[in-house]
Amino acid sequence: MKRFVHSTEVKKATYDALASRGVTIEEIAKLTLFLQSPYIPDLTLDECIQNVQKVLEKREVQNAVLTGIELDVLAEKKGLSTPLQDIVEADESLYGIDEVLALSILNIYGSIGYTNYGYIDKLKHGILQTLNDKSTGKVHTFLDDLVGAIAAAAASRLAHHYRAKVEQNMDDQA
Repeated sequence: MKRFVHSTEVKKATYDALASRGVTIEEIAKLTLFLQSPYIPDLTLDECIQNVQKVLEKREVQNAVLTGIELDVLAEKKGLSTPLQDIVEADESLYGIDEVLALSILNIYGSIGYTNYGYIDKLKHGILQTLNDKSTGKVHTFLDDLVGAIAAAAASRLAHHYRAKVEQNMDDQA
C-alpha cells in the first residue's frame, strides 16, 4: 500500500529545505517588496511575508521547491548522470528546465507573475545574487529560479489584491 503524504509534512519539508539552503521567508519577501513597492503605497515587509507564506501553502509550489532543491543537492554530491551532472552543476544558460520548473509556480497567480519573474531573474537582486554566486561550491541551478518565482507569485498576489481593494473603494465612493 502506498504511503499517503500529509500536506503538513510536505509544507514542513519545504520550509526545512529552503532553510537548509540558506533561504528565509523574509529574504524572499524582500524580493517581493522590491517588486511591488513602486506600485503599492505603504507596502510593508510583513505584508510581503504573509503573501510569500500564502504562495508556499500551495502543494504545486511545495512540490516544485522540493524537486528543485533535491536536484541541486544531487548535483553538489555529483549524483547525477553525465551529461546532466555537468549541465546542472555549471548552470548552463541553454538548460531551461530550471526555469520551466519555476514557471509552474507562476501559473498560479496569472500572467503578471511572468513579468515580475523575468525582471527579478534578470536583475539577480537580493538573495538571488547570493544564490548565483558560483564561488561558494554550492549548486543553486534550480533554487535561484524557484525563489524568484515564489517572490514573483507573491508580488502578483499582492497586485491582484491591491487592485481589488482599489476597485472596492471606487465602488464605495460611487
